[in-house]
Amino acid sequence: MLFKRRKKEPLQERLRTMFWPRSLRRSVLYIVKRALRLSATPHAIAAGIAAGVFASFTPFVGFHFIIAAALAWIIGGNLVASAMGTFVGNPLTFPFIWGATLEIGKFILRGEHPSSIGPRDIGHMLWHLEFEKLWQPLLKPMAVGSLPLGLGAALIFYAVTRWAVVVFHEQRRKRIAERARRQAAAEKQNRAIAG
Repeated sequence: MLFKRRKKEPLQERLRTMFWPRSLRRSVLYIVKRALRLSATPHAIAAGIAAGVFASFTPFVGFHFIIAAALAWIIGGNLVASAMGTFVGNPLTFPFIWGATLEIGKFILRGEHPSSIGPRDIGHMLWHLEFEKLWQPLLKPMAVGSLPLGLGAALIFYAVTRWAVVVFHEQRRKRIAERARRQAAAEKQNRAIAG
């Protein structure tokens, strides 16, 4: 293989990198720079990121990309940015997101759901594919709780992303203008020397 390791990584290291990347900071910076460099308006990029963040708060894990793309299309966001926004929901943040959405959902519903479901019950229902029994005690409160939390997080990410994109585009415009000014000055100097 062209890019295969010469020395195979131990199983423990491969398992660790599945759940915790080698450089979390580097991964986050890569996504941020990719989002800033998208060729779209600041609103489209920020709306796409916000749509992805909102989708990450929903309990429908297999559908986050689809939900994010649909929301981005509705609000005029960038589809690539919406996919990037879904990275807010990851194995490190999902336990916190799910716990918070469940508790907020329970608070909003004010006891209109049975709370006697435990981890064993959830495991049994998932094993036997009894999703309809999961709706009332688990998915409904999480879906209801995801609305205010997801909307709040999406608004925060929209504001921060829009500001960052505007600043990034302004700095890029200044760098391009400075480069053009230097090239024009160098050409003028070359013509003076030649003429």
